Amino acid sequence: MVGARIPSATLAADDLLHDLDDAQRRAVTSPARPLAILAPAGSGKTRVLTRRIAWRVESGDADASHVLALTFTRKAAGELRDRLRALGLRHGVAAGTFHGVAFAQLRSRWADEGRPPPTLLTRKARVLGSVVTGTPLSVAQLAGEIEWAKARLVGPDGYAEAASGARRRTPAPAARIADLYRAYEEEKRRARMVDFDDLLRLCTHLLDTDPSFAAAQRWRFQHLFVDEFQDVNPLQLALLEAWRGTSYDLCVVGDPHQAIYGWNGADASFLEGFRRLHPSAEVIALEGNYRSTPQILGAASEVLRGAGVSDRSVRAARLDGPPVRLERHATDRDEAVAIARAIRDRRGPRAPWSAQAVLVRTHAQIGLVTEALRASGIPHRVRGGDTLLDRREVRDALDLLKRSRGPLAASLPDLEALAAEAPVGGGAPAPDGSGDAGHGDGGDDGAAATRANLELLVQLAQDHLRLDPGSTSVGFVSWLVATLQSEGVDHRRDAVTIATFHAAKGLEWPVVHLAGLEDGLVPISHARNHAQRAEEARLLYVAMTRAEDELRCTWAAQRTFGGKPSERRLTPWLTGLADRQRTRPSEPTGPPADWRARLAEQRAQLAAASSTPSPTLAALHAWRDESARAARVEPAALIDDRLLEMIAERRPTSHDELTAIPGMGRVLAARVGDGLLAALRHPVGDLS
Repeated sequence: MVGARIPSATLAADDLLHDLDDAQRRAVTSPARPLAILAPAGSGKTRVLTRRIAWRVESGDADASHVLALTFTRKAAGELRDRLRALGLRHGVAAGTFHGVAFAQLRSRWADEGRPPPTLLTRKARVLGSVVTGTPLSVAQLAGEIEWAKARLVGPDGYAEAASGARRRTPAPAARIADLYRAYEEEKRRARMVDFDDLLRLCTHLLDTDPSFAAAQRWRFQHLFVDEFQDVNPLQLALLEAWRGTSYDLCVVGDPHQAIYGWNGADASFLEGFRRLHPSAEVIALEGNYRSTPQILGAASEVLRGAGVSDRSVRAARLDGPPVRLERHATDRDEAVAIARAIRDRRGPRAPWSAQAVLVRTHAQIGLVTEALRASGIPHRVRGGDTLLDRREVRDALDLLKRSRGPLAASLPDLEALAAEAPVGGGAPAPDGSGDAGHGDGGDDGAAATRANLELLVQLAQDHLRLDPGSTSVGFVSWLVATLQSEGVDHRRDAVTIATFHAAKGLEWPVVHLAGLEDGLVPISHARNHAQRAEEARLLYVAMTRAEDELRCTWAAQRTFGGKPSERRLTPWLTGLADRQRTRPSEPTGPPADWRARLAEQRAQLAAASSTPSPTLAALHAWRDESARAARVEPAALIDDRLLEMIAERRPTSHDELTAIPGMGRVLAARVGDGLLAALRHPVGDLS
């Protein structure tokens, strides 16, 4: 027995397993170590990961205070902790990022030795600004190459060979980039600075060379769990192996089909070849997709096959839905107007605006979509950009651009310098916006947000230049304001989401509209070799599998770039869908009310055919039905099914815990919180 069994803290074993399918149960209860769980889109990945942690603690096979769950962002770590708290693990489990945990361990070591830590270089631009002076490279370009190299464990001397071996498309001759990379490293050493990637390298080195340091860290974290393992790069894997030591207590979860960060050094082969890394490991594949209809899942899988990407069979657990639609439009403006019309058609009493999303490949495509939605009076928000225009530092930067009145390309270095010179703040911000597993100083969140906002502004300017190389600074500002302005966004209000394919990862909506599905955007034009095009296919797969009930795909025969119209063609990955649609009888283009009714009926049948709902969820439904009758409203208008299911799963015991559940908010919690909490205290069948 590794740790004491604490039945009062966690849910009973039956509660942890009652709503899982056979493959999910095997993944939760398997005694194997190491263990890899292959979890396709919509298969309940996070549910399985958190249930496995809780199962092992409940069974006495793990001590919560020695568990480390690794994620890639602070937000993901927070959501993981929330799920574990809902399962009864309120204390002990540490969740954080590779960078955050490494930084905490290094700071503790430096403090023990009584020496000041080196300065953490929170943005490489602080040093790279002087390094790139007089070269054709931008700060962002050189930073991207250095980050890719460090992720691949490649130093300046090996950069040129590694870039050639990877057939990497470099923004300058590889030998020149290697020289600048070397200059960057030398400048850091002179100034006694370390960057985020150095934190991983230094922590790995200490674990490998200092037995007492390694023993302390391996005792602290004896049970390792890694989410999104397909996104791990060689540098992170080296640190993970150093943390693990000789232990085999490692569980990883991921999906090779959602590997979309290879351009930044991630290597999905670590997940695909997990048994090569650990011959004694067990690999369990989750088999069901509970999110998307068979039509959506089939179309997404066809994209992978068309791109020559290995397609693992995934069973659609949902019943049939409407066919995936593919529409051709004469121009990109016509496409945007048609999307707005389709969104309005799909709005209904039980279909709020927030049930729909528009996803695009690049930021530069967002402008026409927001313009069309605004003209149609449709509330919307741009994911990641909703409050950008309200920030003082962004307004100041845009004023600077408007005063320049020259080409945007000439003003971009000034914008990059402005981001590089933004104050870091009194403490060290959390690495890459990630958490530190509850250890160390989180730093000045205001300063970190300022820097992040300016970095996003630089990224938007770069994306805009790719599609409009001749844009002026004033033209970019006008485009940005028109794109991001969302009539005083309130995140709790009902609104359509607009996001890039990358930003949509991990999210889902009943109805998804994919726009701009043309060769050159999908796949992007600079994806030239097989690996790059395969990653683009996986990115489209990710975007398509965000849809639950209905997926609409559109493209334009003519798109305007830099003020000049360009003839376009459909992405080759959807030609099969186009051919089948031409042979099908025409389908109505109006509101798919019959489809929605059929889907609702099928969902009810699926629920009836499944195991009996938990007493907790039954109690919540009974409370909602009674409250809705008293208020003379539809039950779903009081609180929707998805939120009710999340409340049943998390089982909050206070208003604060209830408010923390995504989608609840303080206003709704204040209105219905007392009734919900009372229903949770007395589930159906509980006579206590």
